[in-house]
Formats: sequence, structure tokens, C-alpha cells
Amino acid sequence: MTLGLELLQPWALLLLPLAVLPLLRRRRDTLTFSHLAWLPRDRLGQLAEFSWRALAMVAIASMAIALAGPGRPETQVTRTGYGAEIVVLIDRSRSMDQRMLPSDWQTIDALALPYQVRSRGPVKSQVARDLLAEFVHQRPMDRFAVMFFSTNPLNVVSFTQHDEVVQAAIEAGGVGRGLGDTDVGRAMLAAIGEFEQRPYSGSRIILLVSDGGTHLDDPTRRRIRAGMLRHRIALYWIYIRSFNSPSLDAQDRASEAVPEIALHRFFQTLATPYQAYQAEVPEDLAKAVADVGKQQNLPLDFVERIPRKDYSRHFVVAAALACLMLLAYRSVLLRSWA
Repeated sequence: MTLGLELLQPWALLLLPLAVLPLLRRRRDTLTFSHLAWLPRDRLGQLAEFSWRALAMVAIASMAIALAGPGRPETQVTRTGYGAEIVVLIDRSRSMDQRMLPSDWQTIDALALPYQVRSRGPVKSQVARDLLAEFVHQRPMDRFAVMFFSTNPLNVVSFTQHDEVVQAAIEAGGVGRGLGDTDVGRAMLAAIGEFEQRPYSGSRIILLVSDGGTHLDDPTRRRIRAGMLRHRIALYWIYIRSFNSPSLDAQDRASEAVPEIALHRFFQTLATPYQAYQAEVPEDLAKAVADVGKQQNLPLDFVERIPRKDYSRHFVVAAALACLMLLAYRSVLLRSWA
């Protein structure tokens, strides 16, 4: 970490010589007496004169320095910890605004279950955001990036270790309603792109949270497979299963036509680690997030960017205080003359 000082407007320091103006005596400050030895020594007056001149000099000098914009320049710090670099890739399509099965769905009559799901089940996107927020809070050493996707991927936050920034990004997913389409292929490529131009320093994870899948074309499959291998990224898919949606472990041939199952089987062909979690009720989703939290807790080296710190406000405050004290001195002086 480099400690130093930079000036945004160094030309403003040319105003510093103006700070000597209060030392110059004015004609009205001079009084004529026939014999100075007859005058008593006014120590309080001398102290008052020195004080107001000093305050005036501080006010002028402080404003000149504040205009110069002093501050500590932006720096980069290399840190070492335990954790992973995780891209949280959250589905924000319209289907995520639907509800999950209620926890007691097995006790509900089959004929009444569709109505109970629409009225009592928790909203999938809200449950996912709450659990992901807790997941981030429990892994303070990880670096997170947050991305939403539907028709197009939306990069909300790039890699950071600041918990409050990641929490705000996750919460932002609750604004508005999702779109109709889900393009997992473009979202995966965008998530892989987050690791471009980053030195490999530890575990890398894409945490995909989605309730749907898609049939990927061959060029997209090749790009995803090559990118995951090149950057050594592990993939965890939390599949939030909707009511009457297919199960990922279906084995019949007809299941190949189901987008979710086709996507799952493609992920299984990746050369990098892959794990799928199927969540039907909130408890399943909580277990899946907790299990991911136990994984990939390896040494992690990363570079943290420390933003520029501005010092000019301190000089503005000093100038303001000096001016207030000068005004107070002036008001006392006028009252004594009245």
C-alpha cells in the first residue's frame, strides 16, 4: 500500500501568499500619541490582535489548500484469506415471481394443491434473495459478484468483498417484475466473462439460481465448456422446481426434450466440478444454500482497490471555524465600541 499525497488542483497553492495579508498593518490601525511611555501595556489587546490575525491567516490558507484538493491517491492492497470468488447468477424471469410449494404440501389434498400453491406458497425470488443474503453474510472472506438475467444478463456488482454492497445488489432483484424469457446461455457466458483478465488466485464458483432451463446451441455449448475449463470454474445450480415442473433426475428418453433436464445433462459433461440442487420447498432451498456454503473454502489471494480519500473537507471545516471565530471577535469589538 502506497502512502502519499496528491493534489487535484495544485495551481490553487499559488493563493497561499495571500495568507500574509492579515500581517500587513493598515493606516487606520495606527494611532498617534505624544509619548508612548505614558500608555499602559495592554496585554489583552495584544493577545486579541495576534489572535484575529492568526485566525485570518488560517482561514485564507485553509481555503487555498482546500481548493487544491489534497487527498490520498487510490491504492491497491493485496490480501490473503480463505474463501472463493463467487458469481451469484440469479434468474429474474417472470416465473421467479411465482410461488413455491408450501412446506406442508404433502398433507394437502391433491385437488386443492394447485390453489394452495398459488395462495400460500412463498414467492421463489423472495425466498432465494433472503437465503442468498444470509449466504453472503456467512462468508465474509469471499469475493462476490452479482448478476441477474432473463432475456439479457444484467451485471449489478463486480467482484467485491464489501458485504453491504453485495446485500444491496441482491435486494435490488426485488424491484419490478421479471421478463418472460430466460436465456441461460448468454447469462452463463456473461458470468464466465467476469473472470476474464483476473489472475487465478483461488477457488472460483458460479452459483446459478434458476427455476428453468434451455436448449443450448452447439456454439454456445462450446464457448461455455471452454470458458469454464480455461478459468477453472466450479458450477453449482440451485434449481427451484415449480409445481408440476420436471425433476432433473428423470431417466426416460422423452425427458431430453425438457429444457431443464437438457441443461442439467449438458452441465454434467463439463470438465470442471458441477453440482445440482433441486429445491421444491423453502427448506430444500435453505439446505442447498447451506451445502454450497460448506464448499470451496480454500486459500484466496486478491487485490483490493482502496478508493481515493479526500482531505479537502478538513481544511474547509478549519476555514469555517476560523471565520466563525473572527465574526464572534468582531461582534464583541462592536459591542465594546457602542
